[in-house]
Amino acid sequence: MQWTLVIPLKPLAHAKSRLSDTAADGLRPGLALAFAQDTVAAALACPAVRDVAVVTGDSLAGRELAALGARIVPDEPAGGLNAALTHAATVVRASLPRTPLAALNADLPALRPAELARVLDAAAEFPRSFLPDAAAIGTTLLAATPGYELHPEFGTDSRARHHSSGAVELTLNAVDSVRQDVDTGEDLRTALALGAGPRTAKATARLLITGL
Repeated sequence: MQWTLVIPLKPLAHAKSRLSDTAADGLRPGLALAFAQDTVAAALACPAVRDVAVVTGDSLAGRELAALGARIVPDEPAGGLNAALTHAATVVRASLPRTPLAALNADLPALRPAELARVLDAAAEFPRSFLPDAAAIGTTLLAATPGYELHPEFGTDSRARHHSSGAVELTLNAVDSVRQDVDTGEDLRTALALGAGPRTAKATARLLITGL
């Protein structure tokens, strides 16, 4: 099964506010873009992925991610994460009505294509499914096979909300890179230890983030 991934990205100026204890205001937009670039590049290298659609209202991010091969869907609703994902899913399914869809976080800088393929292969067995994040509170991937809608419930306690919505929780070992999103300085340290992508590694070295 070849998947279309939908990756949401908020305007870079407002991204990664919880990294304020680790990176100054002027540094966080560049970090958020590096995370997204490494996420998109790894996703496009995954054998289970047909294509990647990034939904964003940020023009710089759109240009940079399009250069990697992503399709850019403007965030026309501008109504938050779930509205953006629902809009992008509608746009994608308008041209590919039978494609399996998966919403993937944009802050997975250590993402490994082979691990993503394992998660998507497992997701193919269920109408809707999700992968919890490393903290076991949030969600890093939400999948819907052909004939089913995503019905995203991202945000606070999204693991519980996706479970309540009827999505099946995927319980897989050795997919740490797909679960390790980055919201805090500690998350970033963990992602770097896993082996962050080249743009994130360069950004953290170039920007001289304190405390890492």
